[in-house]
Amino acid sequence: MTSADISTVDAAAALEGWHRARTAYVTGAHGPLSLVFTHWGQAGEEPVAEDVARADWPAHVIFSRLQRDNIDNGELEHGYRIWDTQSPAQQAFQGIGSYGFNPEWIIDAEFEYVDESRFMPFEHLRDSGATRGLPVSGDIVFTLNGVEHRLAAFDAGDKLQLVFADATSRTDTYASGRFLFIPRPDVSADQTPGTRFPVTLDFNHAVVPPCGFSNQMNCPLPPASNRFTEAITAGEKKVIWTEGFSL
Repeated sequence: MTSADISTVDAAAALEGWHRARTAYVTGAHGPLSLVFTHWGQAGEEPVAEDVARADWPAHVIFSRLQRDNIDNGELEHGYRIWDTQSPAQQAFQGIGSYGFNPEWIIDAEFEYVDESRFMPFEHLRDSGATRGLPVSGDIVFTLNGVEHRLAAFDAGDKLQLVFADATSRTDTYASGRFLFIPRPDVSADQTPGTRFPVTLDFNHAVVPPCGFSNQMNCPLPPASNRFTEAITAGEKKVIWTEGFSL
């Protein structure tokens, strides 16, 4: 076995471990399969009391709070979620379909810094065509089959979150697109716009978004710049359910 063969075997084994960790996450107490209810109050309203929120649910469910800015006026909205490890989705879950390790979809790219304060509109699945501004401080740039791509990946803590669709969407993979998380380069506060930093796009780690596991999730959808004509045959495909189940 050559060194290249060994590295491929090691990478495939590491990917299997990653898939196991993904399964542990989605089936966990706060994994998307457990999410059974999301409620948002009106802008300016006080948060719903926990005992009121729990009133119609079994005692074993988990309650959590969340908040966001109103999509129209920017006012703060309070919400809560109910999580149930005995949910119908948990019981129907059979696994996540995925491609095998494909080294062809590990791509060298660059993150081109633009501006820490830049926000771009992203449509979300449950917002009826409205958009929410998400922070996109730079663009991911790379060349594929002789064509330059410039992708919008929004800032998510120490990661860049890429929302994309490709030729496998609606057939082999989740219809609304997939997510890929990339370590965010360490950009200093005084960095000059236009500076580029090397990043790696490993589509073997592309994932089904949370809305593929629960209809109570509101996921961002791929903007036009993030829709590939190519078939990206790497990463997760779709959630596998018991026959007859649907969200």
